[in-house]
Amino acid sequence: MTPNGTQLDLDAYFKRIGYSGSRTPTLETLRALHFSHALAVPFENLTVLGGDPVLLDMASVQAKIVGKNRGGYCFEVNGLFAAVLRALGFSVTTLIGRVRWKAPEETETNRSHMMSLVDLPEGRFLADIGFGGITMTGPVPFVTDEVLETPHEPRRFLARDVQGSAGFELQALLGDTWAPVYRFTLEPNGPVDYEQANWHTSTHPASIFKQFLIVGRPTATARKTIFNTSLTIRGLDGKAETRELGSVDEIAAALAEHFDLHLSEDEKARMLAPYFKSWQAMQANAT
Repeated sequence: MTPNGTQLDLDAYFKRIGYSGSRTPTLETLRALHFSHALAVPFENLTVLGGDPVLLDMASVQAKIVGKNRGGYCFEVNGLFAAVLRALGFSVTTLIGRVRWKAPEETETNRSHMMSLVDLPEGRFLADIGFGGITMTGPVPFVTDEVLETPHEPRRFLARDVQGSAGFELQALLGDTWAPVYRFTLEPNGPVDYEQANWHTSTHPASIFKQFLIVGRPTATARKTIFNTSLTIRGLDGKAETRELGSVDEIAAALAEHFDLHLSEDEKARMLAPYFKSWQAMQANAT
C-alpha cells in the first residue's frame, strides 16, 4: 500500500519487468530488480510530446507502465520503483537532483531529476532507473571518490557545492572521460516536491521534453536510444550504429522493434506527428 492508499499490484509489476526472483529486502534483490526494471521499462517522453498531463499518483503510474506496457521519465519510473521497494520492506529516501548531463559548467540547472537512496546492512545505495540514454542498470554504493561498477559503465560520486549547500555529483565513465550526470543534496523530497518539478518539466516550453523526442533502454550488451530522429545502438565496447528515421511511421516502427512501445494510430497522430512536423520545420530553417 502506498502513502496515498493505492494498492500496488506487485505480481503484475514483476510480470511487467520479467522478474521471478526473491522478494526479500536484500542487496541481492535490489540489484536484480534494478537490472530487470532498467532493461524492461524504457525511458520515454511520449506523453509530454502528446500534450497530455504526466500524472504521478500511483494508480496512474501503474496503469501506464504496468497496465499499458509504456515507459516514462524519472518521476514516473523512479516513483514506481521506490513504491515497489517500500512495499517489499526496503528503507527508501527519495531525492531530487540538478541535471548536469551535457550542461556547460557555467549553466545553472533546476531541480528536475528524481532518484532514491536505499539503506541496507551493507550501507546506502543509490538506485536510479530513470535517466534517459545512460540509465543505471544497477544500484551503486553511496561512497565518494571510488570507482563504482555497474553492469554497464562505471560511476562515481564526488563532493560538490550544490547551490551553496554541501552535496554530491554523480558521474559516469564514458570511454576515458568522467562525465557529470547530476548534482544533489541529501535533503529528502516527497510527492509535493516532485509534483512541482514534474509540472515544470512536462509543460515549460524550454523543457527538453517539450522540444525533443527522447527514448532510451539498455539491453544486456548495449544501449539503445532515439534522440529526435536518430536511432543509435551503442555496444558496451563503445562502438555505435546510428540510423536516421525519416517519417512518423519509421519512428513508430523503431519504437516497437527496439523499445517494445506499440502506439495506436491515434497515439501516433497525437504524440509523433506534431513533433515530427515541427522538427522538420526546424531543420529546414537551419539550412
